[in-house]
Amino acid sequence: MRRFVIVAAAGALGLAGAALAERMSVQVQDGQVRATPSFLGAVTAKLPYGAAVEAQAEQNGWIPVRTEAGQQGWMHKASLSKKKIVMTAGGAGATGASSDELALAGKGFNSDVEAQFKKQNPSVNFAAVDRMAKIKIAPQEMQQFLTAGSVKPAGGAK
Repeated sequence: MRRFVIVAAAGALGLAGAALAERMSVQVQDGQVRATPSFLGAVTAKLPYGAAVEAQAEQNGWIPVRTEAGQQGWMHKASLSKKKIVMTAGGAGATGASSDELALAGKGFNSDVEAQFKKQNPSVNFAAVDRMAKIKIAPQEMQQFLTAGSVKPAGGAK
């Protein structure tokens, strides 16, 4: 009888945990699943715009997710939407914002803010900023750089 109660309780906890999961959609072109809840965490998977994930409760801006392929990791809340995103036939692919653009928009930076800033600061060399924005670094290179420099995210995550 005691074994039955333990098994039943474990099953109920498992169902309760599953009930807490929420289906969310990737709302950026390049959704990155990370090993740890940090922008310094290694990218373990990339998901396209509209991909569905099973999400748990947000923790400091990061959401633990499980992909349809069963991969687990963390995604920043700005990359996900509770709305179901459906790609329509004939579409050429995602036309949404990139994950970088969405992160900037989440901080209040968008094209209108940029235009106003440029107008107020005509002596700033925006061409240099634009060149820097075009620099792309592979996740593996970034991880090597962070490891070589012993850079660790806050909270001790790897």
